[in-house]
Amino acid sequence: MTLKEETLSWPIATWIHRRAECLGNPTAIVFEGEAISYADFADRIDRLAQGLKDHIGIGVGDRIAYLGHNHPDFLTLLFAAAQLGGIVIPLNWRLALPEHEAILADCTPMAMLVQEPFADKVDALSKSTVLPRKIALGFERRGWCPLIDLLGERAQLNPIDEADQPVLIVYTSGTTGIAKGAVLTQSALYWNAVNSVDMHTLGREDRILTMLPMFHVGGLNIQTLPALAVGAEVCLEARFDPDSALQLIARTKSTHTILVPTMMKALIDHPDFESVDLSSLRQITTGSSVVPSTLIQAFHHRGIPITQVYGTTETAPIAVYQRREDAFRTIGSAGKVARHGEIRLVDDDGVVVGPDIPGHIQIRGPQVMTGYWRNPSADDDAFDGDWFRTGDIGRLDNDANLQIEARADDLIKSGSERIYPAEIEDILRNADEVDEVVVVGKTDPT
Repeated sequence: MTLKEETLSWPIATWIHRRAECLGNPTAIVFEGEAISYADFADRIDRLAQGLKDHIGIGVGDRIAYLGHNHPDFLTLLFAAAQLGGIVIPLNWRLALPEHEAILADCTPMAMLVQEPFADKVDALSKSTVLPRKIALGFERRGWCPLIDLLGERAQLNPIDEADQPVLIVYTSGTTGIAKGAVLTQSALYWNAVNSVDMHTLGREDRILTMLPMFHVGGLNIQTLPALAVGAEVCLEARFDPDSALQLIARTKSTHTILVPTMMKALIDHPDFESVDLSSLRQITTGSSVVPSTLIQAFHHRGIPITQVYGTTETAPIAVYQRREDAFRTIGSAGKVARHGEIRLVDDDGVVVGPDIPGHIQIRGPQVMTGYWRNPSADDDAFDGDWFRTGDIGRLDNDANLQIEARADDLIKSGSERIYPAEIEDILRNADEVDEVVVVGKTDPT
């Protein structure tokens, strides 16, 4: 049975166990040279779930945060929490101390799972934020609970069988600069995975290379979780490194990976880009408000399709995407609306616009968040009925392909004309004399 043939009542708490049962013992994750089978992964999830329940008291609705680089035990934590009805908050390790303090004060987790490079920061946080339990991932420190102490004997838990149970809170500043926690349910992650399978034609024979940080929904949800849902293999890298990324693709025979524009540029500029074997790649997925066409063309020159995906943290994120067969034909387009979801473009008055007319992009579908964590006023601003306001401007052509124009707050208005900085930037970027470019508006009295 394929993922698309499953039903909505299939919560993510059961994904790894189902794959272990029906596929035998294939590799689920490869990390730092170690292969973890689906059976071993399922066993570790069960043991951690039991430990979280017995020693920390995690139950339905309780929160637990993660601060660290990409690591298999972040995924273990997510699936273990899902079994208990708990909610995981992946923290952006790039944020400063005050930003972490604000997030933790908002979501009030019962505990944090932390990697050693961030232990000093968490100890500093503890002075101003109540953290009942600090869990050490791969190190020992006075006053901390080693993760291994939570991995007791495997017990038979009955996973929470509620697809609408929240499982992730992902914080995003959006356009306001104030972090808001987007609440994603197990159901949202399921439907997002169904859309990913359709976009990438994912199957158990695929090998996914994850280098994007999993504290973003892009690194976690576009390919990584969907790959595990179908029984594929995930090669997990702690952090992106351009010096090793190309060799990793060649060595692991990766079929899919995600690269944001800065990563694409780093690989294109690498001296090995033209010579390394990338023939195993069936497609590379990228996403941003606007992806420079020069970056796309560099990979197309090597015969590698670049497929764009569009969405936001609040849409889990897959809302619009290109399929592989459209990549070379619709360069620069974000693609068509996801198989499960809807899109509409409206003017400033909320009236739906026609083809090739710029409008505010709104999304609705089963993958969209239920709302922001304990922030009803932000929900009121974010939703128009059941339509989520993305804050982006776009156009739909006659074939229903979406072209992203700009963030709504980036729009420059000159008289009655609308000027989209991204369009000008893309033109200037094609000039040989220009390496980097940014276009901004300047107040003019006329």
